[in-house]
Amino acid sequence: MIRYVLRRLLQLIPVFFGTTFLIYVLVWAVPGDPFAGKCGQTACPQAYITQMTEKFHLADNIFVQYFKYLGSLFTGDWGETFNGTSVGELIATSYPITLRLAVVAVIIEAVIGLTAGVLTGLRGKGFLDNLVLVSTTFLISLPVFVTAIVLQLALGTNGLGLIEASVSDNPSIGELIVPGIALGSLSMAYVARLSRTSIAENRRADYVRTAIAKGQPTSRVVGVHLLRNSVIPVLTFLGTDLGALMGGAIVTEGVFNINGLGGLIFRGIQNRESATVVGVVVLLVLVYLLMSLIVDLLYAVLDPRIRYD
Repeated sequence: MIRYVLRRLLQLIPVFFGTTFLIYVLVWAVPGDPFAGKCGQTACPQAYITQMTEKFHLADNIFVQYFKYLGSLFTGDWGETFNGTSVGELIATSYPITLRLAVVAVIIEAVIGLTAGVLTGLRGKGFLDNLVLVSTTFLISLPVFVTAIVLQLALGTNGLGLIEASVSDNPSIGELIVPGIALGSLSMAYVARLSRTSIAENRRADYVRTAIAKGQPTSRVVGVHLLRNSVIPVLTFLGTDLGALMGGAIVTEGVFNINGLGGLIFRGIQNRESATVVGVVVLLVLVYLLMSLIVDLLYAVLDPRIRYD
């Protein structure tokens, strides 16, 4: 097991350097004047340009810039925006809100999606199966921002009056449930279909028929043998989806006026604040890598054969 964990950790190192370097190059090496619009309608004075060029190491080649940025990052310095605001403080303010929203979305899609998928996979064709297939097709065909707007109109002050149009500056878990449903709606449909297909396939597997032939109780056959092997592909999806939801929350946060990472990265792109964009995306890369590692470790626990491959 230790060799398996070490192998997975070593695999993350080139992925981290490759993805962060690509992000850094795409943000800082884009053509154009990096100081355009930073001084209002007038051109920036030479003293400001010289100061910013030195601050962001823009006179160095892109490789030297990247490794100087990484050096600062490893010491906990996420850099500053052009007006001197700490990127680390901006992330520390926005990150907990987006993390709560993404966790709420993952819990909703896992509970509802897995329940619907397991029930339809076990029962086979019928009313419930048709209902799940139609409803998941409906959710997949709708863009997430449409689902968010529909929920806001139906449950907001113009509809049933159950929620406010906008959440508070530091929203509670209760305030994030409806935005979480909107954010996780698409993935919830995929989880339901993925678990339904996996359960339906494994029901006919030899090890399940053997367990039934040995007279084991249905609850043990389903809970231990069938679910344990069917949930592996669903775990892969859910693990990587947490990072995807954090990065893809821009639209949902915009609809519900949530002050999270989505709004932060949108304003960073709009104002060409390269330090903010790189900082947020690097954080999302770290979340992806961490979740991938956790998923790989869960694989080894659920199916011991994987750790010996």
